[in-house]
Amino acid sequence: MAEPATTTEKPAPAGGRLALGSGPGRLLVWLYGVFTVGAGSRAVYQLIAQYDRAPLSYILSAVSAVVYAVILFSLVRGGEKARRVGLVCCCLELLGVLGVGTWTLLEPSAFPDDTVWSGYGYGYLFIPVLLPVTGLLWLRRGRRAG
Repeated sequence: MAEPATTTEKPAPAGGRLALGSGPGRLLVWLYGVFTVGAGSRAVYQLIAQYDRAPLSYILSAVSAVVYAVILFSLVRGGEKARRVGLVCCCLELLGVLGVGTWTLLEPSAFPDDTVWSGYGYGYLFIPVLLPVTGLLWLRRGRRAG
């Protein structure tokens, strides 16, 4: 007599969406939330109060906040489409961190003030360079679980 097949996969949450922000994904949700608020509020203040001092730095910080917000929304929303959007944004985030990080080291005079991604995120304990890597790994895992 054949035994019933067993599976270790968790059932999909209501609505059939991949639960990207559950389990260990909650830490990513929390970190992306903190970085969205931190980078966004800092950028808004600097763009309003100090724009003429270092516009490129402040615009790049605002861009990073938008990327963080989209990834946060993707993780919270869940589902395959949100996972794909999150993957694209994590790739953009990683390219941004590596590009701006390298640029700030090669030509520091272009950045009178730091951005979130300056020096690969050294002002933020290098979390900005670790977040997209972790996000990519988590979102790829979500594909297999779905």
